[in-house]
Amino acid sequence: MATLDVARIDAAGFRRELDALRAETIASLGPNDYRHLRKMEWAGRGLTLLGYALAWIAVNPVSVVAIALGITARWMLMHHIGHGGYDRVPGVPARYTKKHFALGGRRWLDWFDWIEPSAWNHEHNHLHHYHTSEPADPDLVDRNLVRLRDLRAPRWFKWIALFVGGSLWKLWYYAPSALNGLTAKDRLAKGAPHQHFVNTYNFWDLRDPLVRRLWTWSVAPYALFHFVIVPCAFLPLGTGAATAVLINRVLAEVLANLHTFFVIVPSHTASDLIAFEGPIRSKDEFYLRQALSTANYPTGGDTNDFLHMWINYQIEHHLFPDLPMTKYRAIQPRVKAICATYGVPYIQESAGARFLRLVDVCTGHADMPRWRPVAQAA
Repeated sequence: MATLDVARIDAAGFRRELDALRAETIASLGPNDYRHLRKMEWAGRGLTLLGYALAWIAVNPVSVVAIALGITARWMLMHHIGHGGYDRVPGVPARYTKKHFALGGRRWLDWFDWIEPSAWNHEHNHLHHYHTSEPADPDLVDRNLVRLRDLRAPRWFKWIALFVGGSLWKLWYYAPSALNGLTAKDRLAKGAPHQHFVNTYNFWDLRDPLVRRLWTWSVAPYALFHFVIVPCAFLPLGTGAATAVLINRVLAEVLANLHTFFVIVPSHTASDLIAFEGPIRSKDEFYLRQALSTANYPTGGDTNDFLHMWINYQIEHHLFPDLPMTKYRAIQPRVKAICATYGVPYIQESAGARFLRLVDVCTGHADMPRWRPVAQAA
């Protein structure tokens, strides 16, 4: 077991500088942050409209890519708005705050995806962000894929398994995982133990009330709308047009899944990122852990940042989850400098390079080092 020598790091000083940066950043929030949000929102909508405007003509890569980017843009917005990133921005409409965006009836307007928004907010915003890379983190990849890691199979077979899993990962992993986390929270609040989860073995067992909820509120509505109602809307142009829309939409779904998997998952999984054995004990440790368990990609420019879903600022986001997207770009050089000052590793590499590191862990060819505080080490 690897034990990180934290004696050389002034964790309290690291926290103080980051706290000061956070306070300064919050004080600088203004109308430009909201205007930028709307710019990103309309970029996503424009791509979606472009995709469908061409989708009925024939199966074509422009439609597939444009619709897929529209899907990922909605996830990007949900990610940052759901964290409360725009709650403090002066003049922001209520629909762009975490108490309203995608919740209730607005789910169908703001983020109509496979995942229940309330379940996502608990699983991601709480369980993942405040238990990053520790046993309570539902997104701890090397644990979740232990069967693939341990499988005695050629490397090419594991690559194919990852490709298939990545193509379906919102349906196969995220929707059930988010629902499991929310259900466990609700049952614990009532004093009842959480007895089971939705998994690959009971996914089709509609006798299970939890599985029925997944299908009723996630799988069935999404599939019915996007893969039946939308293509049928093009039937007046002919069955060929409707068929082309359906194929383009299915391919866009696969591409959006692969895109999000490619961008999101490597940011916390590699042999140079640390997983932890126990819970966070202090705010000093919280900041330190976020930096030690997270990697960035190249940053800067709206097109680059949009294509990375702003996950290229993952270190800054994990330090300060509730800031607007624009502020991550503004503070990134300063966070990097603070890390350098205190000797805290700041990992930044291309998404392709980070993905290869992820694959090494997922296939069992590399391990994430485990760490526990020196004071607890035996």
